[in-house]
Amino acid sequence: MRRFSQRSHLVTLSEINITPLLDLAFVLLIIFVITTPLLEQSITLKLPHGGRTSEKFDKNDIRTVEITGTGVYALEKQKLQLPQLLARLVQDARRNPNLIVYVRADKDSRYELLAGLFDACQNYGIKISLATTKP
Repeated sequence: MRRFSQRSHLVTLSEINITPLLDLAFVLLIIFVITTPLLEQSITLKLPHGGRTSEKFDKNDIRTVEITGTGVYALEKQKLQLPQLLARLVQDARRNPNLIVYVRADKDSRYELLAGLFDACQNYGIKISLATTKP
């Protein structure tokens, strides 16, 4: 009789409880869903309506330039003056002939801010794409 009473105390759990793993997975999913849109934009801009959907390009070929309504330029989330911005774009274009400048300009920004950037890019043979929102 003694053997049977000792056996009942040595029962092992053969199933894994996955509830804490699911809780962790859902928490991580919620964190990624919330933070992903915040990583996409560095400057708050109101883009104009229009345009068509863009083709898919290699991310190494694209440089994003943002222009605020107050005239602040930013290249890859780093604020620069126009001459510094153009020098970096020309340097990148020499290393990568497939470079495309993706311009995100606020709809309230002045036209001369865009014109200066467009003229310089055209002089150096750099392709430009203008960001808009869907109408």
